[in-house]
Amino acid sequence: MSYVALYREWRPQNFQNVVGQTHVTRTLLNALQQGRISHAYLFCGPRGTGKTSVAKILAKAVNCSEAQEGEPCNQCVSCRAIVEGSSLDVLEIDAASNRGIDEIRELRERVQYAPSGGRFRVYIIDEVHMLTTEAFNALLKTLEEPPSHVIFVLATTEAHKVPATILSRCQRFDFRRITPAELIERLKLVAEHQQIEISEEAIMAIVRAAEGGLRDALSLLDQCIGFATNAITLEEVNQVLGTVSEEFLRQAIDGLAFNESARLMYLV
Repeated sequence: MSYVALYREWRPQNFQNVVGQTHVTRTLLNALQQGRISHAYLFCGPRGTGKTSVAKILAKAVNCSEAQEGEPCNQCVSCRAIVEGSSLDVLEIDAASNRGIDEIRELRERVQYAPSGGRFRVYIIDEVHMLTTEAFNALLKTLEEPPSHVIFVLATTEAHKVPATILSRCQRFDFRRITPAELIERLKLVAEHQQIEISEEAIMAIVRAAEGGLRDALSLLDQCIGFATNAITLEEVNQVLGTVSEEFLRQAIDGLAFNESARLMYLV
């Protein structure tokens, strides 16, 4: 079997496994259980915090034939097709490269078609803030009167660039930076599962560099695993990141403070 990057291998497949976004997942689960599904959602927040992952889980949940209390089963035909990326009822669009009015007009024509297998057609538009003004205006017409079988999930890292007319027609969810404690817990779980030894200091260095993004944290851990020969240490993480240790910084600051040029030359 070909290698799969850690951030892809550990992408959550149900709401329960989403890290650090309980305020989002609980609301969506309640909506699914109560049958109060909106026609349009806006997921905002920093990169790597789970926006696209939650969008795909939502797509599975609304089309799952064996859903349990709102959670997708991940076993039925619809769930497997969405996981494999072969579902005709879930379309993911990158607005950074499909940002013009022609692409949105084509989307407007597609939404008229009924779902091929599930109950809903779900359109996930990533980096939606990259759309042109004309494209937003074209999308607005569809959001105003969407077909009953269509759900839009718009994702962005820059919500302030999305027109107010679009914002007012979506249920907005703000994804937060994942706390250091949550990142540490997940990295330890991944390291244990991968049978990788890593020091506490090394994990902390990765967490600081990730700045609240789980995807970045897993990508950095992946790099460190490839770089290290045995256990992953703080020194090896610093080499991968191109950073220096706190001890080095302390000595450099002391050398500057006390005008000790010899110590500074030794450090360099």
